[in-house]
Amino acid sequence: MIDVINLALPFFGLIFLGYACGKLKQIPDTGLAWMNFFVIYVTLPVLFYGILAKTPLEQLNNIPFVIGTTLATYAAFAIAFAVCMVIRGWNMPDATIGGLAGGYGNIGYMGPGLALATLGPQAAVPVALIFCFDSILLFSLAPLMMGLAGSAKKRIGAVALEVVKRIVFHPFIIATGVGVAAAALRFEPPVAIARLMEFLQNAAAPCALFTLGVTVALRPLERMPWDVPVVVLVKLVVHPILVLLLLILLGPFDRVWVETAVLMAALPPALNVFILARQYDTWVQQASSSVLFGTVASVVTLTTVMWLVKSGTLSQLIP
Repeated sequence: MIDVINLALPFFGLIFLGYACGKLKQIPDTGLAWMNFFVIYVTLPVLFYGILAKTPLEQLNNIPFVIGTTLATYAAFAIAFAVCMVIRGWNMPDATIGGLAGGYGNIGYMGPGLALATLGPQAAVPVALIFCFDSILLFSLAPLMMGLAGSAKKRIGAVALEVVKRIVFHPFIIATGVGVAAAALRFEPPVAIARLMEFLQNAAAPCALFTLGVTVALRPLERMPWDVPVVVLVKLVVHPILVLLLLILLGPFDRVWVETAVLMAALPPALNVFILARQYDTWVQQASSSVLFGTVASVVTLTTVMWLVKSGTLSQLIP
């Protein structure tokens, strides 16, 4: 257990260090703009590119794994969406953001570093696949559902075009595509470029986690909306169980791939949930609370999943 604590503590330590700095210094939210840009548009795309460029192409063509993990994410979204529809009085925009909080984990900021540290380089490919297809699914669902609800005052064609643009031009998706192409061509960058990329890859997790902590600190929690704990429960507990059951059903898969998928599913709600809530001006307080409460609660739940992985307990459930 001490090994798991030693593994988890640096990750959560960086988050809470950022949280403490955000509370103590009270730098305006705009001060995070360049850090967010550096993380989202520079370090994490380089990390994903580096992972995929070194991966044999045949390992990237695992359709049953993609189906299982993406279907589990959609199921978690649907459960949280249904719960919020009932609680919020059949308010579809609110329920859509609630569904995202229940299905979209922090697979960008926390996922890669945590999975690679816990399971090693073998986790790289499943992490990239999960990120790519979960992002495509959820970046598609949000504007589509908002369009259907009428909260986005655009025609269906305009909504569809916006969805395509968000997917195609997202830096993570671009990095994934370029990484797959590099793997297919067996491209090796010049030494100087490779070293620069290594620096950026090493900066990805620390910068992302610290930024996450600061951002959460700047979202004041005035009260805990009572639908938030239910949605967070779906994200932290139900989602990992769904992934495990579906991959057992669709398998067999490599043990590390299943463990990686369960670990990724156990991540707390992503900051993008709050960003989308603010963009559509709906479920904003609840989205902020779900990110904060989910991150705090995941200290227990995510560490438990890491212990199940490291102790070999989870592997005993995998055929």
